[in-house]
Amino acid sequence: MDAADRENKKILVAEDDHAILTGLADLLRLEGYDVVEAADGRKALEFFKSSGPDLVILDVMMPFVSGYDVCREIRRNDRSTPILMLTAKTAEVDKVVGLELGADDYIVKPFGMAELMARVRAALRRAALSVPNGAPGSARLEAGDLKVDFDSMTGTNGGEAFSLTPRENALLKHFAENDGRVLSRDELLDAVWEIDIGCEITTRSVDQHVARLRQKIEDDPSNPRLIVTVHGAGYRFGRPGAS
Repeated sequence: MDAADRENKKILVAEDDHAILTGLADLLRLEGYDVVEAADGRKALEFFKSSGPDLVILDVMMPFVSGYDVCREIRRNDRSTPILMLTAKTAEVDKVVGLELGADDYIVKPFGMAELMARVRAALRRAALSVPNGAPGSARLEAGDLKVDFDSMTGTNGGEAFSLTPRENALLKHFAENDGRVLSRDELLDAVWEIDIGCEITTRSVDQHVARLRQKIEDDPSNPRLIVTVHGAGYRFGRPGAS
């Protein structure tokens, strides 16, 4: 993403720690982004509705309205705007909650600015690729009762409708385009996350997103048949019954 593209992108940063909020806002502005600052969850929701940002960075623990609740409220009507969550918590369940609510990624404090910027750029690239650029329904996946439209980031499984976040959409599309191949976590990071931080947290994020996808597309997520774990190697996508 070049400088001209960054100048046209608006980022909402919601963080109750003044020093972190100011530091993030200053860094993003130096990179050429337009930044809207919110010091609490209530302001974050207000500014999201009034400013229409291209990306949201949310702290989890904020006054009035938590980052989780802000994420949930945004996702009620907006499935496509990327959401990155900042958390000081290390418990796996706390990270999973954000993903379940529709966040695209999480960053654990303390974090490096280079890592943050890499994730911001990657999230914006994914969001741009998720915008429909062809005829409706031109990119589809069908496997038994599962039907997915990648353009609209929606699908049905056994008649039950679901929606995909931009990252889930990109991940499932990459699996479908590599039907039958074993894909390592590193390859998925390069292809879908578009960054290679080389840290354990990022690798676990792949597993968590796969788990979330299974909840939506598998008939029995505890016994997956579409996205199968290949122990010691990664994952393989395949339609049941395919040769």
